[in-house]
Amino acid sequence: MYKIAVIPGDGTGPEVIAQGLKVLKAASEKFKFKYQLEHYDLGGERYLKTKETLPDPVLNELREMDVIYLGAIGHPEVKPGILEQGILLKIRFQLDQYINLRPVKLYPGVETPLKDKRPEDIDFFVIRENTEGGYVGAGGFFKRGTPDEIAIQEAIHTRKGVERCIRYAFRYCKKRAQKNKVTLCGKTNVLTYAFDLWERTFREVAREFDGIEANYAHVDAICMWMVKNPEWFDVIVTDNMFGDIITDLGAMIQGGLGIAAGGNINPEGVSMFEPMGGSAPKYTGMGVVSPLAAISACQMMLEYLGEEKAAQDVEEAIKKVLRKDVKSLTAGKMGHSTSEVGDLVVKYITGK
Repeated sequence: MYKIAVIPGDGTGPEVIAQGLKVLKAASEKFKFKYQLEHYDLGGERYLKTKETLPDPVLNELREMDVIYLGAIGHPEVKPGILEQGILLKIRFQLDQYINLRPVKLYPGVETPLKDKRPEDIDFFVIRENTEGGYVGAGGFFKRGTPDEIAIQEAIHTRKGVERCIRYAFRYCKKRAQKNKVTLCGKTNVLTYAFDLWERTFREVAREFDGIEANYAHVDAICMWMVKNPEWFDVIVTDNMFGDIITDLGAMIQGGLGIAAGGNINPEGVSMFEPMGGSAPKYTGMGVVSPLAAISACQMMLEYLGEEKAAQDVEEAIKKVLRKDVKSLTAGKMGHSTSEVGDLVVKYITGK
């Protein structure tokens, strides 16, 4: 019995999560596994009513779950940063979800802005360190609001945090068994302290994995090559900030945020899966946004739980919908409503 925390969140989050849960139900009935859902109303509406983001009692309940299924966080009436730091980052840091796992896959039937690139050219993973770097909130202001104002934002990298992320990347590459190549994305020529630690650790860990090619590239070169030669990549490993940036680029080359999903992984604890798109408040209640990213997040969640056959079936159903039914992943241009796309995925899973 899998214990799954569901946080539908803000905007269109509840709409797309509803379709993911519909798919989860179909997969569970077909592959005979059981689960229990616990819903949480975390997000902008709760904050506006109570000024709470993520109360400690709720956080303690999340610690007892197997996985968390998240819709989207972000409300137009809440100042940017409050919900993101108070919910998303708090979950990631407190539950030690130190890996952000992002597949960058172009499925057949999906358009990419890259000329002459095909699905076999865009198929790699970005593994981002998820609990350190510039996102820890270290720093502050001096003489704030004056002409002499100083703002300091420090990035913190630990040997432990860097090594466990890099080691996860090599293990994932070995399990993936595709091109057998791990690329470290950094900036050793400017961020000399942080990425000296990253590169030294990378080279040391690489020696433990025979048969896997280990190479390095600056983040600016990574961005260029993701556009020009995405087929070069297999697994990219990087820090929190650079990972945040290049995965958005990855989402665009795989067809947009309507298909992009990710996992916040604690291999020894509770992990969280989510679509990469935002809450898209202007589309709330219209039924026009793609649920496929949320359904892909559900597929990643099933794989993480060990339900690999169910995960494969969900992914194949997504591919069929993209190839046969959906005209576009752009909101309002799919040719089907949000719930209809969910129904189509279910149809391909069940055969009914």
